[in-house]
Amino acid sequence: MALTPTTQIELGFRAPAFELPNVVKGSLQSLEELKGEKGTLVMFICNHCPFVIHVLDELVRLGQDYKESGIEIIAISSNNIVTHPQDSPDKMKELAVENGFEFPYLYDESQAIAKAYDAACTPDFSIFDASLSCVYRGQLDDSRPGNDIPLSGKDIREVLECLLNNEPITIDQKPSVGCNIKWKT
Repeated sequence: MALTPTTQIELGFRAPAFELPNVVKGSLQSLEELKGEKGTLVMFICNHCPFVIHVLDELVRLGQDYKESGIEIIAISSNNIVTHPQDSPDKMKELAVENGFEFPYLYDESQAIAKAYDAACTPDFSIFDASLSCVYRGQLDDSRPGNDIPLSGKDIREVLECLLNNEPITIDQKPSVGCNIKWKT
């Protein structure tokens, strides 16, 4: 496992469009149809990464807490399933159903969407405002596997609350860290 941080890029970039298969519904879904009225959290995750496993319960809580808020949460897995079969669409569906995901879990087989978003790690978080302009690119919170800091989702939640309340986003944006995306060679 290679510890990899989020690629820091200038905020304000527009969310790249996509149309990807939803592994639970079995149909294609686009950013245009999924985006939230107030904002959209796009997160690159996978099934096997210990950093994602560590935050999974908080991701589920975020999905529950913001379900009817005007914020849409979208999870995407872009890992190479030849080298990491535990991240295959069937296994993704199992994880989403078992954990009661309130957000779509999409599969990026070509890895083109991960590249378009400059995603580097799992988990990798970007938050976009109502016009799909990036306002946050960073960590969920300070908790990491083994550091004994409880999960709270405080950094992501602060940004989402600012979007919901039309307030400026002033949080110090610290990069997320996790396993590198498993790129095809």
